[in-house]
Amino acid sequence: MTGIIIETKNLSKVYNGKIKAVSDLNLEIKEGEIYGLAGPNGAGKTTTINMLITRISPSGGTATVGGFDIAKNSLAVRKLIGVVPQDFTADEDLTGRENLVMVSQFYDVPKAKAHETIMALLRLVDLEEAADRLVRTYSGGMRKRLELIIGLVHEPRILFLDEPTLGLDVQTRMQMWNYVKEIQGRLNVTIILTSHYLEEIDELAARVSIIDHGKVLITGTPSELKASLKGDIITLTLVDQKSTDAMKTVPDVIDVADAGTNTVRIKVANADDYLPKIINFISQHGLSTVRLTVQKPSLDEVFLEYTGRSIREEEGGADRMKMAMNMRRVRQ
Repeated sequence: MTGIIIETKNLSKVYNGKIKAVSDLNLEIKEGEIYGLAGPNGAGKTTTINMLITRISPSGGTATVGGFDIAKNSLAVRKLIGVVPQDFTADEDLTGRENLVMVSQFYDVPKAKAHETIMALLRLVDLEEAADRLVRTYSGGMRKRLELIIGLVHEPRILFLDEPTLGLDVQTRMQMWNYVKEIQGRLNVTIILTSHYLEEIDELAARVSIIDHGKVLITGTPSELKASLKGDIITLTLVDQKSTDAMKTVPDVIDVADAGTNTVRIKVANADDYLPKIINFISQHGLSTVRLTVQKPSLDEVFLEYTGRSIREEEGGADRMKMAMNMRRVRQ
């Protein structure tokens, strides 16, 4: 890494003079890294990205991308970046190769150079054999791979990936992770990643910022963020409110909090050591449990700790709706 490639200083966006979508946002993204942005619906992720790719103008603050101010040098910024949106954008009535050629023409890539780059990208994501098939015949995973390299045809220094595996099954999603790693490693492109799947950000991102209400709550490596929790989580669902209230009196724990109907989250220093004490407490007080789970620190827990809610709850409905809309357009 040679330095900071994206920097924002007090970046803000206000709609209609009063709705603060982004407020005093400060980010530093290093060249050549994969950087994750996580946050619930309305957190400001999309607005932040739209400002960085010069789709919308900021209301206040500044941001530079590749050394260029997003407000004063938007054209220069656009030449440096590639954008892969979560929705399918490839023309279904063209072949994969034809889509890539068309995009290369948009960016005025010389024909010989475009041919060389397209061949290399098709090999990189294992689409050589399908390159001359109509996109309408592609599976969902193949479509996602094509979208991924469409954003790389003009050889950008920075690639924005918005929900790159939305709607894919677990196995295909993990394959996509390998392609993203391969692209970052071989091309040394800086990648800004947003995802509903926090395990995806954990797997791919060197650093991550959790954003809520337009502000960065915490930034660090996935390991640093998980270590910041300083404990494991034991979640118990009990048969009634009386048992739940009794469970809140369990001694010598870091924290006890409500986590839904008749459910408590108990933070302890080490679940392996403390679980026998929990079970003994339940037995001594004659409590009845419906479910008991133990969670070691994860980005899901970090997200819950800093936003007060689960990204699964926040994003689940929107995730399913977007997935359904996208997959209707794909012939499996």
